[in-house]
Amino acid sequence: MVSLSNNLAVRYFREAYEELKKVAWPTKRETLLYSGIVIGLCLALAVYFGLIDWLLTKGLELLVNLAA
Repeated sequence: MVSLSNNLAVRYFREAYEELKKVAWPTKRETLLYSGIVIGLCLALAVYFGLIDWLLTKGLELLVNLAA
């Protein structure tokens, strides 16, 4: 008979719970700040890559029209 205290799954979750109690969780303010930074950087990169794509498209169109 397998006892509950020796069950590997139970032991795993018990140890995981103990480790999670040791984690230094960020405050609400830190979470909002870091989330804002990530969203801002994503938007900035989207604009940057969109601009590069637009410029390359216009350049390629110019080259194709010159060759035609």
